[in-house]
Amino acid sequence: MTGANPVSIEDLQVRLDGRTVLEEVFLEVEEGDFLGLIGPNGGGKTTLLKAILGLIKPSRGRVLVFGMNPEAARTRVGYLPQKSLFDQKFPVSSVEVVMMGRYGRKGLFGRYCAEDKDAALAALAAVGMEEQADREIGALSGGQQQRIFVARALVSEPDLLLLDEPATGIDSSRQREFYELLRDLNEDMTIIMVSHDISAVSTYVKKIACVNRKLYYHGSKELFAEEIEEAYQCPVEMIAHGIPHRVLREHD
Repeated sequence: MTGANPVSIEDLQVRLDGRTVLEEVFLEVEEGDFLGLIGPNGGGKTTLLKAILGLIKPSRGRVLVFGMNPEAARTRVGYLPQKSLFDQKFPVSSVEVVMMGRYGRKGLFGRYCAEDKDAALAALAAVGMEEQADREIGALSGGQQQRIFVARALVSEPDLLLLDEPATGIDSSRQREFYELLRDLNEDMTIIMVSHDISAVSTYVKKIACVNRKLYYHGSKELFAEEIEEAYQCPVEMIAHGIPHRVLREHD
């Protein structure tokens, strides 16, 4: 991957239903970055991802993905939304779910071919789920299902992977393994991940940004109490290293 940065955002403003969700957002995401986005509920994190995808139009400012408008760059972007809703009883195998990620290449009425299945199997292997390829997805655990959805995002062979709360539904005992998977994937692609888990973010990502209508970012993974308090609009007493954890003072 050469040329323009995966993401370049200049003075972004997004208004939805008459209210400002994002404003004065400036961001440069470089090739190979693993950026964690944290912030309070309703702060605009998911909206920012959707602006990068071109699913939401800016009210002001500019979003470029690999130097192009987001719609033109979609074939280079994989996306895992916050919730992947499906009928648990629907008889569809894991490999079939992953192949759905090839829709963008096939067109509305395109048929899958051997190349698509090979790509799906390779994506399953990348997330350690190749042995579950023929199992119905409804029979898998929450953590296994989430890996399948990551594989679906990977099957289009993206250069940029956007993840919205990807650890949702994964048992805490398995989350470390899942985040280590993402760290391995980051060797081949740029990743932007939304998460509420500050400790996990501070452990595994390379850079951190706080989003609460505005974006607070200084190009590193260091977190400072003043920045967190400004972004969260509540007091933060400590974020510790070693085994990361957070301590919040009582709100007024």
